[in-house]
Amino acid sequence: MSKLNKTNIPFIYTSILYLAGLLLFLEWLYPVEEVTDTAFIGIFIIYAFFCFFISLLQVKWWLSFILKGFGIFFILNGLYSTNSFWSKLWIQEFYTDIIYNIESLLARQWFDLSNMFRSLLFLFIIWLMSYLIFYWFVQVKRVMVFSVLTFVYITLLDTFTVYNADWAILRTFIIAFLALGLANVLKEIQKENLQTYRLSAKPLWILPLIMIVLFSSMVGYAAPKLEPQWADPVPYLEGVFNGNGIGGNGVGTVQKVGYGENDSRLGGSFVQDYTPVFQAYMKEDSYFRVESKDYYTGKGWVNSDRGDYVEQANGDITFETFSPNIETEEQHVRLEFDGRAFIPKLIYPYGTKHVVPSNENASFMLDEQSGEIKTQVDDREIVLANYEISFDKPTYPIDLMRKSETPTELDNQYTRVPPSLPDRVGELAAEITSGYDNQYDKVRAIERYFSGNGFVYQISNVAVPSENQDYVDQFLFDTKVGYCDNFSTSMVVMLRTLDIPARWVKGFTSGEKVQDNVNEEGDNLYQVTNANAHSWVEVYFEGVGWVPFEPTQGFNVPNSYSVDTSEEDDVLDAPEVTPPAPEHPEIPEQEAADAFNPSDSSQTKLEFTKVHGIILGVVLLILVGLLIWKRHQLRIYLLERKMQKRKDAATYQDAYHYVLKLLKNKGFQKEPDQTLREYATRIDSWYGSDEMGRLTADYERLIYQNNLSTIVDDELSNLWKNLIKRILG
Repeated sequence: MSKLNKTNIPFIYTSILYLAGLLLFLEWLYPVEEVTDTAFIGIFIIYAFFCFFISLLQVKWWLSFILKGFGIFFILNGLYSTNSFWSKLWIQEFYTDIIYNIESLLARQWFDLSNMFRSLLFLFIIWLMSYLIFYWFVQVKRVMVFSVLTFVYITLLDTFTVYNADWAILRTFIIAFLALGLANVLKEIQKENLQTYRLSAKPLWILPLIMIVLFSSMVGYAAPKLEPQWADPVPYLEGVFNGNGIGGNGVGTVQKVGYGENDSRLGGSFVQDYTPVFQAYMKEDSYFRVESKDYYTGKGWVNSDRGDYVEQANGDITFETFSPNIETEEQHVRLEFDGRAFIPKLIYPYGTKHVVPSNENASFMLDEQSGEIKTQVDDREIVLANYEISFDKPTYPIDLMRKSETPTELDNQYTRVPPSLPDRVGELAAEITSGYDNQYDKVRAIERYFSGNGFVYQISNVAVPSENQDYVDQFLFDTKVGYCDNFSTSMVVMLRTLDIPARWVKGFTSGEKVQDNVNEEGDNLYQVTNANAHSWVEVYFEGVGWVPFEPTQGFNVPNSYSVDTSEEDDVLDAPEVTPPAPEHPEIPEQEAADAFNPSDSSQTKLEFTKVHGIILGVVLLILVGLLIWKRHQLRIYLLERKMQKRKDAATYQDAYHYVLKLLKNKGFQKEPDQTLREYATRIDSWYGSDEMGRLTADYERLIYQNNLSTIVDDELSNLWKNLIKRILG
């Protein structure tokens, strides 16, 4: 057997190797949705497949640039813009956003980067990785480095975040070892200059590799395992850096508190962050609402419907006006924001009816479903420096709430619980409220339940539910240790098991009063920090509306109540049923999962419309269909270009093997005892030419005469092209 300059690896094997690189890269993307505020990770995964597919085809650099760039702009348009992709308004919107972010980068204002720009950078990284992995896996076949980095990445996330990497580690092991085995075989083929057409004809050699890896994986998964021999590094590191180790099983990572948006995974410990958010000038304490969420997943909260935002004209807020049965008192509050805060939403008290912003061009976009109000200027979300709010502070009538029946105007949106919720949660709620015959007293009974019964308010050593555990069930029956998210979520879910409509709300408490009578209106000055982020409960009463309640130990929602003097009410006894506050001052907090990505705590909900998704799917299907339809023409074009540029023996060998493949597809199967010359004579006889014979003679000369100096000349190239045309008809 002769040796050629270089052995070309069949396309099928390089494709498998590159696919392994893609699958390993996806292991870097899967955890992003759990450990950050990034939504719609599926869109980024689709773009990764798109980029890797184009790189695999090795199309012209300029065509690759156009296709991948088009994909980025198409995705950004679908996620962040309401304008058409071909609209000039979209181009202007994109240009304005880029200029704004470049200025922020030059000014080192990292927290001011827009969501669109961050997504743009993320998509660029995926683009670059498609090239890098092609180089590592296909060209130089150095699979080990990226495989080891993937192992390190997912194991660190498994150790220090809520991400469960059990299956990810198994997948990575299988993919990495298959890729390593295949890469080593292909390197040996190139090193020894083996004839690869035999490998492509009989690919059974790869089966032992697959069987060994799968067998090793199954044995490793099923075999008995020792308990961990080393102590959990998380408590140790927390003790080193925070000065307070946290032991115990199932404990999540320690994170900083603050307002965030991703509530899909609650649990874990946190440390306080007293960075100022805003100052409030007002006469009385007040809870500041930001938004509510209605769907409990068993692990956290999401909104069941995408919000439809409606602009509030002239700063008049029309969100859930109070029933005429409720007495109100008109009040005012002025909020002045710290320069480090980045929450492009209105932070407002109950009863808000009018807002006067510092920027006269500001607009307010209300989602009536959640009560979220975005603050915008020229369709771009911003944080207003300050604004003044006029609101009607309500006084809730207890006698009317006691008479409230099950609401008829609400659907089951606020009474549904996940099917996986353990029955004992509902049984406990029924037991707590068994002595009461009206909705209000049942709500109060559950609210009071958390003030004793072994529940403890603390921010360290807080468990994260495992894959098969329910967040509420774990808190109520297993740990009884947690902070506001644990208390508020548990109360909402328990009420829903009783068919009492309730929802989960988040925002800020009043903070700390730092000065009295700071102006002529007699306002007091309150300082609100990240540590005052908080979550609580709202319950719906027929004829009254949504009423806030506070189950968290050490907190009191600043409600005002009216009561019929002929009736007794437990609200008058609130000091007796509310536990004393902790020794430290009131320390509101927000869910640990919210604050996991402090650099993007204001990440807005990405809205990828169904229309854009359908269009993207159709475009991908069309591209795949075109590539399948034109696969022969594409392969011929690539081989022709390769022969023109390189003109070496290995290139000619690859071209000749492709002719054999086309002939086989046309039904001209070479018999096992038939020589290449006999086969070529048969083909020439069928087509009435001598092209196959001449090509075969040159091929045999390259193979058997060890003629390394022979190159593909123009005559040989033309013979090959003419024969291809005859075969394809």
